[in-house]
Amino acid sequence: MSEQKIAISMGDYNGIGPEVVLKSLSDSRVDPESLVLIGHQKIFEYWQSRLQLNLPPFTTISGSRSNSPSGFIQVVNATEIPDKLPSPGQIDAEAGRASMIAVEKGVQLCMQGFVSALVTAPISKEAIHLAGYNWPGHTEFLAHLTGESSPLMVMVHDKLRIALVTSHIPLSQVASGITLDRVIDTIHRFNQSLHNDFSIDEPRIALLGLNPHAGDGGVLGQEENLVIQPAIDSTRAKGIHVSGPFAADALFGNRKEREFDGILAMYHDQGLIPFKTLSFGSGVNYTAGLPIIRTSPDHGTAFDIAGQGTALESSFTSALELAWKLVKSRRELL
Repeated sequence: MSEQKIAISMGDYNGIGPEVVLKSLSDSRVDPESLVLIGHQKIFEYWQSRLQLNLPPFTTISGSRSNSPSGFIQVVNATEIPDKLPSPGQIDAEAGRASMIAVEKGVQLCMQGFVSALVTAPISKEAIHLAGYNWPGHTEFLAHLTGESSPLMVMVHDKLRIALVTSHIPLSQVASGITLDRVIDTIHRFNQSLHNDFSIDEPRIALLGLNPHAGDGGVLGQEENLVIQPAIDSTRAKGIHVSGPFAADALFGNRKEREFDGILAMYHDQGLIPFKTLSFGSGVNYTAGLPIIRTSPDHGTAFDIAGQGTALESSFTSALELAWKLVKSRRELL
């Protein structure tokens, strides 16, 4: 069954997660029978009815290796039967807890070989904190569940791939998080992912500076001289094709990102703002460095439009497509 299935965790059921999931199942490029939804059948039925989508019927499966019926959308009930209907747009601890339980079940199914990959719908950081989870996001939680200490967040849209040295930390902590060992390690992991996951023989990587104008020769900061340039020199000496440090505004403003297979940003918004601008709503978040394949859309729960039926599924559909491509790439390595 792992040859044919991808799991989808429902996300926060008060956000747009279930909506973009179900809308993606209506896409002609998506085979609903190749997917296993994780959450609860009652929640998906609620959203199907609310959105008036014409989809195959749902059926609950156990998540074991037993034969699954054809002609149905398969659901693993990871959570208890909800005692109330979803409340679109509301931040709720129970919805947060259910979203994380669904992720845990998805990881378990991947590790057991029941599915080949996991695509996660958006969670609410505020809701999961209300539920008692202290993780800053999916990436760190997935690392905990899989026993991987250094996952790599890679944003993907066609040939645009942007990875992050630091991700979900306050901006005030970024400079202290940019250490020589961390930058070197991230370059190596990004290079490995570009080679193994995206089948690029000799990846070309651009490294962004931390400070405005990449430090301007040390006038605007010393991180480029003391950390980033030495990391470039060290990894070049080992055969990795890395260049920089580049001023982020100049690189993206002049569209120089098209000359590279991957861009390595120093912090979250330095990479995510240009990425979301250039990906036009179809970007994907890929967590490299895990023993499982995990992708997600590049947007959040969008509580402000939840329940209105206006959420676009393009990013989620792209996340499904990338998951299948990554499954194929990993198989070819075996």
